[in-house]
Amino acid sequence: MKKDSLDSLFDNLKDQFDIETPQHNHEQRFLEKLKANDTTSTEIKKQPGFNWKPFLAIAASIVICFGLFTTLQQQPKEYDLASVSPEMSETQDFFTITIENELKKLNKERSPLTDQIINDALVQIQQLETDYQKLKTDLTESGKNQRVIYAMISNFQTRIDILNTVLEQIEIVKQFKSNSNENII
Repeated sequence: MKKDSLDSLFDNLKDQFDIETPQHNHEQRFLEKLKANDTTSTEIKKQPGFNWKPFLAIAASIVICFGLFTTLQQQPKEYDLASVSPEMSETQDFFTITIENELKKLNKERSPLTDQIINDALVQIQQLETDYQKLKTDLTESGKNQRVIYAMISNFQTRIDILNTVLEQIEIVKQFKSNSNENII
């Protein structure tokens, strides 16, 4: 505010100020009232009922933990060959490693002549992988049924057979190409 406006404000309030001197012992009475008010306020603070907040927080935590526990218990674990027995685990590892090695060999043989054969084989392998995922679900639901286990092993064997057949076809294509090149020369 500007100085003029402050002066005009005080001029307007001039008759409204309390300029009387307080009575004798005014300060003493004020302090007594203050102490009396302070003791009643502390008594009021001490008297409220039981504090439920900590117990409600603990109860909420227990309910959340119980809910998580029951949710996790209801989700069944999906089995595969490795979960059936240690021998089946070794079998699954053998098939998985063999399939990976065959896929590496197949990708090394990729050329414009063999591209279509390799792509068709990979589509078949992907379909067999999808079937294997369904077999894993069946194994979980059936409680490790022997027929499902045999179907899973057969699935692995079929994948390896497909890869071997494709590699043989690629060799035939290579030989045919080299024989045609020799005949041209």
